[in-house]
Amino acid sequence: MKWLSIILMAFLLNAESYDAKVIRVADGDTITVQDSKNKQIRIRLEGIDCPEIGQPFGNTARQFTASYCMGKTVKIEKIGQDQYGRTLAIVWAGDVNVNKALLKAGLAWHYRGNKNRSLANLEREARNTRKGLWRDKNPMAPWDWRRANR
Repeated sequence: MKWLSIILMAFLLNAESYDAKVIRVADGDTITVQDSKNKQIRIRLEGIDCPEIGQPFGNTARQFTASYCMGKTVKIEKIGQDQYGRTLAIVWAGDVNVNKALLKAGLAWHYRGNKNRSLANLEREARNTRKGLWRDKNPMAPWDWRRANR
């Protein structure tokens, strides 16, 4: 229990939250923001993986994210950093958690490395109701699509 408390404290001390303006939506799960110091930061939405551009529903996912974020000020809840130097974050457009909204709309997979059960449940709900990409008989996960298209 003591170790859990130490890990939680370390996480909370590293957590960072700030407002920033979205200046680019690369795809459904990657945006670029400009912070209050005019620094541009690439953000990867934590816990999800959207279809790639060129993949079925890739453009739909990008348009969905843009409709919530493009040109708007959003709240970034920094979780960490990925191997490509992008900030991993939860993105809030007003009171909408964009990460969860993409899953709920059936436009993303829950990233299996993320243990957040609510994200897994949102993906399962979208699958069961055949929303978005789950209308396809055999939707290809973006990690499989990237591997096949290298």
